[in-house]
Amino acid sequence: MARGADVGIDMDNQDDPVQSTRMLFFGDDLLADGLRLIGFETYPSPDPQAVDRIFRDLRRGHERAFVLVDDAVMGQNIPNLQQVRREGGHIVVIAVPALNAPPQLNSEVARRLAALFGANLESGQSGEREPE
Repeated sequence: MARGADVGIDMDNQDDPVQSTRMLFFGDDLLADGLRLIGFETYPSPDPQAVDRIFRDLRRGHERAFVLVDDAVMGQNIPNLQQVRREGGHIVVIAVPALNAPPQLNSEVARRLAALFGANLESGQSGEREPE
């Protein structure tokens, strides 16, 4: 069986081409500009219906995707985004804070760590000492 050089392509089965991973960003205009320069498909300040439609299409097409979503979009009620986050799998979604905002850790893991260590992780304060 012939195989593609570095990418593991099965050259005998041309009906099943290797599927690439899409890189998408939904959110702040300034962040979108930078991510566009490195090859992301960007959707600056998207409306929730557009985001929902794109995630629905990704799910239906069984596409592989790496998706960055800013906190403002992540906090909206977008059913297909929520479904993708519950399912996991071929679509990876990562929340990113706005450029001028402190990071907020809002995951279940962050809440458990905060409860365990007594730190206020959700407000961006870790409880660590400041370097002297």
